[in-house]
Amino acid sequence: MASIAASDVDAPRPELRPEPARSYLFPRHALVVRITHWVNALAILFLVGTGLNIFNAHPSLYWGQYGANADIERRWLEIGATGGAQPQGFVRISGITISTTGVLGVSNGANGRPQVIPYPSWATFPSYRDLATARNFHFFFAWVLILNGLLYLGYSLVTGHLRRDLLPRLAELSPRHILHDIAQHVRLKFPKGEAAKRYHILQKLAYAGVVVVLVPGIIFTGLTMSPAMNATWPWLLDLFGGRQSARSFHWIIANLIILFTLVHLLMVVLAGPYNEIRSMITGKFRVDPEVAK
Repeated sequence: MASIAASDVDAPRPELRPEPARSYLFPRHALVVRITHWVNALAILFLVGTGLNIFNAHPSLYWGQYGANADIERRWLEIGATGGAQPQGFVRISGITISTTGVLGVSNGANGRPQVIPYPSWATFPSYRDLATARNFHFFFAWVLILNGLLYLGYSLVTGHLRRDLLPRLAELSPRHILHDIAQHVRLKFPKGEAAKRYHILQKLAYAGVVVVLVPGIIFTGLTMSPAMNATWPWLLDLFGGRQSARSFHWIIANLIILFTLVHLLMVVLAGPYNEIRSMITGKFRVDPEVAK
């Protein structure tokens, strides 16, 4: 038998190193969540456009029982323009006037010329003043939002999606945890590895706020403005303090939804639009490994 050389026994063996972690696809969004997300996106797009067109018919907001043209001194918000050869657009909130020429009150029309209109034509549907068409589309997509929202809510309650993924846990609501998450976002440091599979606290607060507060709020304030619903559910008038107060709350909530949408789109771009949009189309989210520091 051949003898084993001492050099073979004493020679150091190469260390076995674990293979580096790799990115992989994780099933993040269920089919129902994806479908209702895109239906909501379409409904909100039309609701905002038609809502701005409707607002242009009477660009003032009131509290309580006021709201007629004779109650101009009672309005708390007005979007309009000064008269003269060169009108200036403005937004007036409780007596404070802000110049908004070029965006609100006075903006360039399709022909490139300035036009006196509260919300610009590019932001409204239809792009021209048509109250009847705007109201018809607004009511249609309002019911799309309601029915789609009920489907999403029912699915979320039955499967536990609302409780498991959206509602924050008590430990997550600590000021230290929230401030840490804010600091991470300010530095554009987004979760990696296993942490990327879950919603962080700012996402949970934002999504839960929209699902539980803003969407129900805009639906019920919208119903309060309907005379037919006032006859059926008169308690809505008491809940919101009158039809004009409901209109004011409706406008405020709509702007909060617009703000949420803009921030949401910004976060999608910053976090990686391809991965984020793909996950909401196919359901697959790419999880990247954490880089050791």
